[in-house]
Amino acid sequence: MKIGIVGGTGGIGEGMALRLAPYHEVIIGSRDVEKACSVSEGTVAYLRDQGSKGHCIGLCNQDTVDEGDIIVLAIPYRFVESTLQELTGFEDKIVVSPVNPIEKSDSFYYAPPDEGSAAQRIARLLPQSAKVVTAFNNIAANRWKDLADALDYSVAVCGDDDRAKAEVMQLIDTISNLRAFDAGPLRMSSIVESITPLLLNLARFNQMKDVGIRFV
Repeated sequence: MKIGIVGGTGGIGEGMALRLAPYHEVIIGSRDVEKACSVSEGTVAYLRDQGSKGHCIGLCNQDTVDEGDIIVLAIPYRFVESTLQELTGFEDKIVVSPVNPIEKSDSFYYAPPDEGSAAQRIARLLPQSAKVVTAFNNIAANRWKDLADALDYSVAVCGDDDRAKAEVMQLIDTISNLRAFDAGPLRMSSIVESITPLLLNLARFNQMKDVGIRFV
């Protein structure tokens, strides 16, 4: 399976590539192709140093969309619309949104668009045949990158296409100790996304690190 990560040179994208590359073909996408290639080469080299093999290449964002079977949008919410306006070829693709619309004043707070959630806005911006799935919203970037530390979180997954959602859940269950849970249709994404500012505030006000969720 080819996993394309749009915005793959950011913290979450790099970390996801490290976790996925030993088991899948990973494509790191960026507006800066040289940076994408550098990060992909670094990913393969780091995995080799850890005694593991990885398949990872760097491409521009458009080629990443064209080549990937599943496309992950590892981009900040404020760049969602401008990034998607530059890209085509999402028809019939599974598009994973770990995007959280968050603002900060004296604390972090959820600031969803008029559509109700980032995932729903992404669905509106993409072709109707694109299958948007919400996942990975509540995992910190630094936890992705620390391969010595198992990811033992629960991952809530939302989507309106049952097959796409099942495929993403299956992918999640191959990553470290993550466990996927079906959280219902895409309209439930607002609840999943809004958990992230709660976790950030819990960490900040209680001197905690890497707060996550686990359903038992």
